[in-house]
Amino acid sequence: MDRKTLITLFEQAIDASEGFERKGKANPYTSANGHMFSQINKDDQLGIRLPKDRQKDLLTQFGAGPFKSYGATMRDYVCLTDEMLADAPLVASLLAEGFAFVSAMPPGGKK
Repeated sequence: MDRKTLITLFEQAIDASEGFERKGKANPYTSANGHMFSQINKDDQLGIRLPKDRQKDLLTQFGAGPFKSYGATMRDYVCLTDEMLADAPLVASLLAEGFAFVSAMPPGGKK
């Protein structure tokens, strides 16, 4: 999927959700509670941060694997497959799950 289409899909999924907004101009992402929970990397892939059990479900169901950004594997992130990206309600649902996941964490960020 080309970058423009992916960003449009990402923005539509965010618009379908509540409680968070897109951040980042060149590298779109979402964050809450001081933690990033989704990101489009420079390879035009969308990763979403989710609990371990949900990651396993998505690996089994869709073959979704680890997400890398700038060469580093992002902890707790899954890289959405083309099949997953084709399902807009699924992407919106996963963003909502990522938001809930980081919202339950202790506040992050700089101290």
